[in-house]
Amino acid sequence: MLNKPETYWNNVLFADESKLNIFGSDGRILVWRRKNEELNPKNFVGTVKYGGGDVLVWGCISASELGYLVFIDGIMNHAIYLNIIRDNLKLSAQNLGIGNNFVFHQDNDPKHTALNVRLWCLYNCPQNLKTPPQSPDLNPIEHIWRELEVRVRKHDIKTKSERKTVMMEEWMNIDAKITKKLVKSIPKRLKVVVDAKEYPTKY
Repeated sequence: MLNKPETYWNNVLFADESKLNIFGSDGRILVWRRKNEELNPKNFVGTVKYGGGDVLVWGCISASELGYLVFIDGIMNHAIYLNIIRDNLKLSAQNLGIGNNFVFHQDNDPKHTALNVRLWCLYNCPQNLKTPPQSPDLNPIEHIWRELEVRVRKHDIKTKSERKTVMMEEWMNIDAKITKKLVKSIPKRLKVVVDAKEYPTKY
């Protein structure tokens, strides 16, 4: 895998789902203030009246740019996951210019390895990039999730529908140069992970 050429990585479609917390990692929000600035309006943190800041999404990227972003309502299971990739995976690959010969990358989440999902992938995207368990270091989309979260947090979001609109707009605004750079870094990323011998890496 370390010796794969850049052209190989350019044909990989990296997919993943993520729970983005727009208003803090655990529901607690810390605001640093100077003395006597407690009542300064700029130090107030708005509340959200539609059930918290967690958003479950699925998305995919390639070296060329970002693919589709899908919002997931309710609890994700293997049936919902199958519907998502069936409706969005091939279309994203075509829109990204890598056609039907793309290499599909997903992690080893049980939803991804369920029998119905594996059978669909066998007939629809037989080229799969296998990765070891617990290896988010190898999926560049993790960096895109962080980028999206940072961008969305800059907005003053009041409603659930506004939240989705902002997320979609910011997703589409992420420059293709970012995905290209991330995918190009994969050989180096792989080497770092191998050299780390199961220890955490800087990625």
